[in-house]
Amino acid sequence: MSIDERIADDQPEEFAFSKENEAEIKRIVAKYPKGRQASAVMPLLDLAQRQHNNWIPMKAIELIAQKLDMAEIRVLEVATFYTMFNLKPVGKYFLQACTTTPCWLRGSDEMMRAIKDRYNISSGQTSACGRFSLLEVECLGACVNAPILQVNDDFYEDLDYQTTNQLLDSLEADKPFPVGSVLGRSGSEAVGGATTLGAVKSGKARSAATKKRGTANA
Repeated sequence: MSIDERIADDQPEEFAFSKENEAEIKRIVAKYPKGRQASAVMPLLDLAQRQHNNWIPMKAIELIAQKLDMAEIRVLEVATFYTMFNLKPVGKYFLQACTTTPCWLRGSDEMMRAIKDRYNISSGQTSACGRFSLLEVECLGACVNAPILQVNDDFYEDLDYQTTNQLLDSLEADKPFPVGSVLGRSGSEAVGGATTLGAVKSGKARSAATKKRGTANA
C-alpha cells in the first residue's frame, strides 16, 4: 500500500490536543535531554491517535512536528513506518492479523479466510458496516500461541476458522471474548495444562517413596 493510499483524503481543518494530553506531552518530553525531544515522537503520535477516534490526521502530524521541533516529513516517516499508526479512519474494531511464518504455519490463512468470508474485505479495507477494519501485519511477538489476531489493543490467540467467527460474533455484539488464548490456555502452557511441575512433583514423590522403602529394609 502506497503512502497516498494510507492517508485519508478527507482531512479535518484543525487539530488540537486536549488539556489532559497537553499535560501528558509535557511529562513525556521532560524525560528526554534538551535537544532530544524528537525521541518523544512515537508517544505523541499515540496520544493523537487515541484522542482522534483511532486515527491521525495530517494537522496532528503538523502540530507534533512543531512541538518537537521536527520537520513534518520526519514525523510522517515514523507514522507511515509503523502499522500501529492509522492515517485514515478505521472501524470500531481494528483487526490486525499476523501472517508471518509462525502464525502461517499454525493456520493464520484460516483466520484471515474467516474475516474475509464474513466481511468481504482484504488488508487495508473496512467492512460495509464501517465497524471492522482489517490490516495484515508483521510479527506481533506472541508466536508461541499462534495464530494471533490483535483487536485494537488486545491479543486473541490460538485462532482457527471457527473460533475466529466466534470471536467476531462477540465483537458484533459488543461483548468481546476475554483476551488471550481462545482455547483457555494459561500463558503458553500445553492445551492439557501444565506438565513440567507435575513431573517434578511426581519425581519427588517417587524419590520419597524409595527412601522410605530403603529405611524399612535397613
